[in-house]
Amino acid sequence: MARITELVHYPVKGCAGTTVTSARMTSAGIAHDRAFMVVDPEGNFRSQRVDPRMALVRAGVDAEGTGLSLSQDGLDPFDLKVDPDGPRVGVTLHKRPFVGVDQGDEAAGWLSEALGADSRLVRVPDDHDRRTGGLTPGTSGFADSTAVLVASLASLDLLNERIVARGGEAVPMNRFRPNVVVSGWAEPHTEDRVRAVRLGDAELGYAKVCIRCAVTTVAQERGEKDGPEPLRTLAGYRRADSGGVAFGAKFAVTRPGTLSVGDEVHVTAWGDREEGLGGRLAAALS
Repeated sequence: MARITELVHYPVKGCAGTTVTSARMTSAGIAHDRAFMVVDPEGNFRSQRVDPRMALVRAGVDAEGTGLSLSQDGLDPFDLKVDPDGPRVGVTLHKRPFVGVDQGDEAAGWLSEALGADSRLVRVPDDHDRRTGGLTPGTSGFADSTAVLVASLASLDLLNERIVARGGEAVPMNRFRPNVVVSGWAEPHTEDRVRAVRLGDAELGYAKVCIRCAVTTVAQERGEKDGPEPLRTLAGYRRADSGGVAFGAKFAVTRPGTLSVGDEVHVTAWGDREEGLGGRLAAALS
């Protein structure tokens, strides 16, 4: 029986994840997931692709989203009273323009010191209206694309078997920064075939496979790039027709609700894995 074995949200995009035992699934994903984003002076989003030290910044947000805490070893913790009505600024995420609510000079100063580069913190506006694509359309905050990333332990086990077989070291699941980790599926990459699923009383619809980037090569516990894995091994067996390598699947929220670690994963519709990786869904992978 497949069950949720881990739930993670990332209050500040690109920073460390926060593991929770239960969560509220909103139309934009787990509550407060990627609700904040770090940007450079020009408004471009910061990412572990360029700033791997972001992995060392831990973020926590209260249930109402009115308070944000930031911490990093060697720095005094910083507590922020979230300002939903601050100055609106233009920001850029993967070359797409959005609007963020600036969270002030103190937050900017703390993050600039933590990352060693001029930075500012922005929040998703309350009237944020982003449309995401894929097989099931939806919305999200400042996530790269679709709201929820699902990955299974069976997929990670197969990947690590292949990495170790070629002389490398196994990688942990946190390299892939999932929201929902599933145990109990015997076949690796079963998540690619799920088309509709119920988790607790929330429901998700499949959008597309997740094309992986260089963030997966960052050792999250050290905030440092750590060689070519897992991308090198994934390139040997998980190439998508549209380019890149895939691990995990992205989902849109079709019914908000609550979910908890230990909840059964009820798949209500299945599809074809090759459909997800192949040309028939190439447009959804963009």
